[in-house]
Amino acid sequence: MQTTSSVLMVRPANFSFNPDTADNNPFQHDDLPAAQVQRQALEEFDGYVAALREHGIEVLVVQDTPEPHTPDSIFPNNGFSTHADGTLVLYPMQGENRRLERGKPIFQALDGFQISKRIDLSAHEQQSRFLEGTGSLVLDREARIAYACRSIRTHDALLDEFAKRLGYRVQAFDAVDRQGVPIYHSNVMMSVGSRLALVCLVSLPDDAQRERLRNGLEASGKQVMALSWDQLEQFAGNMLELHDASGQPLLVMSRSAWRSLDDAQRTLIEAHARPLVVNIDTIERVGGGSARCMLAEIHLPRREVRP
Repeated sequence: MQTTSSVLMVRPANFSFNPDTADNNPFQHDDLPAAQVQRQALEEFDGYVAALREHGIEVLVVQDTPEPHTPDSIFPNNGFSTHADGTLVLYPMQGENRRLERGKPIFQALDGFQISKRIDLSAHEQQSRFLEGTGSLVLDREARIAYACRSIRTHDALLDEFAKRLGYRVQAFDAVDRQGVPIYHSNVMMSVGSRLALVCLVSLPDDAQRERLRNGLEASGKQVMALSWDQLEQFAGNMLELHDASGQPLLVMSRSAWRSLDDAQRTLIEAHARPLVVNIDTIERVGGGSARCMLAEIHLPRREVRP
């Protein structure tokens, strides 16, 4: 399936501005007191978890540890991805302190699931080649297409390796922000659900690439909703479709993303899924990531429970 009803989230122990990633993430801001940031991040995180559970989503919460300090551990989707055939993929990350997240007790939370195969790409960090999970890769799991905008965090050779080892076809393109700077993560500018794709087409300066992206999405059965620069900057591209226990689709987003949409766009979303809107204002401002970044989807098969 394209979507899941199970996600993993990491509750922050010391959430803060991350200087290791700030050079190419213009969404990060270091303008709030540290104590306030951690307090508000915890409130927002706990509210997010509660909202997901209220809507029938299984949330596996991992409590982060204070040491080593990993300020971006609240965004676990960059470090690993899971797949329905039992595959767990580990990814090479650009930020040096982000690599420390692999030493945290995250994968203990997956004990109830079957992991039959591990693909560890993290050694590519030694050659400064990066592919940051479902930040770099926006996956159409049903059509087996991986959409990716090239950046320092998304290396062409690793896109090819992912495609070969996971059985995907890659559609790579170049996307820039309003200032003409390459967009650091694909999931900043696009989201692909079961039947609806949100994408900031204007961020693709090349007309041919833009048309190819739209055509590719439509050919795979998606209705395309175009986002503006303003909406991209309010994290409207950073949404994730899930489904509840009864299989009904939910589109998860931050309230800044929801507020950026016009009435017609909201109506279109509601035709495809129930919007689930959460307040993560502080996390967005300081961390430079939004609702989708905080969710590591769990697509693994469950272990058999023996009597």
